[in-house]
Amino acid sequence: MTNIVWHQPSITKADRQRLNQHKSGVLWFTGLPGSGKSTLANKVDERLHQSRMRSYVLDGDNIRHGLNKGLGFSKEDRAENLRRIGEVAKLFVDSGQIVLTAFVSPHRKDRDQIRTLFAEGEFIEIHVSCPLDICEKRDPKGLYQRAKKGEIQNFTGVDAPYEPPVSPELTIDTNRCTADEAADVIIGFLKEKEWI
Repeated sequence: MTNIVWHQPSITKADRQRLNQHKSGVLWFTGLPGSGKSTLANKVDERLHQSRMRSYVLDGDNIRHGLNKGLGFSKEDRAENLRRIGEVAKLFVDSGQIVLTAFVSPHRKDRDQIRTLFAEGEFIEIHVSCPLDICEKRDPKGLYQRAKKGEIQNFTGVDAPYEPPVSPELTIDTNRCTADEAADVIIGFLKEKEWI
């Protein structure tokens, strides 16, 4: 890679943040399948959009239809899936936007590695906590049942582990609050941190 040199842009992240009138950063939603990550990320995105903030949701399933098409669910493929998402999220942050990522991201090591891509205070890890039995009852895509039948291998919560964050910036228990209540907490946190 000796022939590749970083080209410094003439418009900086700070310039874009001033134009947008808010800070940029990543809200990294992590949790078991069915815990409510995508629902919550989209609810917060709606609130930001209504307030004329620049934001975008990167959703695990949607990304696997394009950018990460062809990656499986082995530990190595999951790590590569998240590495790519971390780099894409960094581009969004550099563009002055708030990016909301909804990924199971089951391994702490992978999440911690992604955090290192961002400046201090630009990465907010949100643990979307929900008991496994409730996630299984919700099972909006029928994946737990398919995994238990052996139709899906390496499914987090069935035959693959989930490592909850040790000290996330926020923990939202979606078994104890509505999506609107959870979005209120997150928006309040962003105001407290002076992102918005």
